Amino acid sequence: GLDEVVTVNVGAAPTPREVLLFFHAIGVQVAELWGMSETCGAGCCNRPGEVKLGSVGPPSPGVEVKLAEDGELLMRSEVVMTGYRNAPDQTAEALDADGWLHTGDMATIDEDGYVTLVDRKKELIISSAGKNMSPANIESELKGASPVIGQAYCIGDARPFNTAIIVLDADFAPAWAAKQGLENVPFDRLGDEAAMRAAVQEGVDAANGRLARAEQIKKFTIVHGDWSPGGDELTPTMKLKRKPIGEKYARDIEAMYAS
Repeated sequence: GLDEVVTVNVGAAPTPREVLLFFHAIGVQVAELWGMSETCGAGCCNRPGEVKLGSVGPPSPGVEVKLAEDGELLMRSEVVMTGYRNAPDQTAEALDADGWLHTGDMATIDEDGYVTLVDRKKELIISSAGKNMSPANIESELKGASPVIGQAYCIGDARPFNTAIIVLDADFAPAWAAKQGLENVPFDRLGDEAAMRAAVQEGVDAANGRLARAEQIKKFTIVHGDWSPGGDELTPTMKLKRKPIGEKYARDIEAMYAS
């Protein structure tokens, strides 16, 4: 049972802080780790009893990490790949002459050597006022703020303020709706209900309370249906397909900035 668990590590995407706190409160040390295919999966990991929530831990034995001038995480180790097969140009972009792998992840490293990921370098958004922001962190705050929110997609690049596409949680939202007397409303229409929109607004407000002013979500749209792994919006590992989402919901996005 869970009383026998020493530690649990998760990766692939940011875990909402509320989830980590919940498991720690019941004595299960769930913590985040980080690695890449290019590093054979190795990288950084929180150790049992030495967890810093929000970080992916210090580098593993035999791994060196440092930050480039722009804040990109660099890694050097014998476990790092020698290159991409038959792709010398791509290899030259990823590996420098000193053997450092340019990971594509923006990060910070604290005084104890713990690494905290900010976002993928290519996915950072910059507002029209020049503020650099991590959409993944904003989205994580939104999902952690309310159980009715299943997925969130933040928009704000070259925009005057941030907005979000919200997808209801396919398990919790119908159960919550039934308690509000909405048990006969189909799932793909729940977002049209005033009570559900108010519940989402409450979650957005809670998330905004933990975000910097420039990061806060000013408007949101609840879209119909669910996003399935491997579908139009999510990869099989549940990562957002940002460009396809932006294209699919372009009309909804522009409507939020037009009004």
